[in-house]
Amino acid sequence: MKNVILIVNPVSGKLKGKAALFSVIEALSAKDIVPTVLLTRERGHAISLAKDAVRLNAEGRCDAILCCGGDGTLNEVLTGLREAHSKMPVGYIPAGTTNDFANGLGLPLDPPEAAREIAENLNRRKLLNFDLGRFGADRFFSYIASFGAFSSPSYTTPQSVKNSLGYLAYVMSGVNDFFKIKPIRTTCTTSEGKRIISDLAFGAVSNTRSVGGVVKLGEDEVDMCDGLFEVVLVTMPKDPAELSQIAMAVMQSDLHNCKLIKFFRTRHVTFEMPKGTPWTLDGEKAICPGKITVTNIPHAANLVLDVKKK
Repeated sequence: MKNVILIVNPVSGKLKGKAALFSVIEALSAKDIVPTVLLTRERGHAISLAKDAVRLNAEGRCDAILCCGGDGTLNEVLTGLREAHSKMPVGYIPAGTTNDFANGLGLPLDPPEAAREIAENLNRRKLLNFDLGRFGADRFFSYIASFGAFSSPSYTTPQSVKNSLGYLAYVMSGVNDFFKIKPIRTTCTTSEGKRIISDLAFGAVSNTRSVGGVVKLGEDEVDMCDGLFEVVLVTMPKDPAELSQIAMAVMQSDLHNCKLIKFFRTRHVTFEMPKGTPWTLDGEKAICPGKITVTNIPHAANLVLDVKKK
């Protein structure tokens, strides 16, 4: 029997009804996993709850943290663990709107099914020791830091709209955002010394196979444990023809053969851009102070997952 802290975001898209949460608890209990359920009350609350779980873990009273919510809730849990210098196991029960992190790993998107799989893997001690990202000195992300078009909808779209329209809410907001965005003059310097200067419509530093459900990367292109980021930079199109080229490359998941898209891997990358440029970290808002370094932290967190089944 194992004791876990189950941190739940009660307003996540798939937890609108209490029945879903009861089913998650039932699935865990059936596998001898005893959850203590803690509900988040506000943005940032999961960070402190995760730190409390670390203290219980040190006392031998908690074996793992389970996170039931969206990518932003998972971000807070991992941030809390990182700030507490802990790598205790984390199980992710996706219950958000887009669930990019879960999609990238092939996790079950049905909360009770995800709970059952986590319970089995936790009992068998199946863990993925994966990389985290650090944005500047003190912000962290599990799978993506991005700016420009399609970046802001995750934190500007009201939760009620996300719950009612789901992924469509992101697409609608993102398309509207794309036509309003101004080119972002950016200087990008990689850990290998490569320097790129361009007017960008979008940029992403990621460790995932799915970005917003729109950009897809193949399994052979992404290794979440290799100490490297995948970086995508999209040049601002000058006319509808160039916009069409970008759209076609994205839809076909062919980022290598479009001259308007730069795709590369790196350990860390520094961006210089206008001060105040908004970013999103796993769906949570961040602001660039004018110059920011995004760094890969190898093997920084343990996810309850049987990689061989994915």
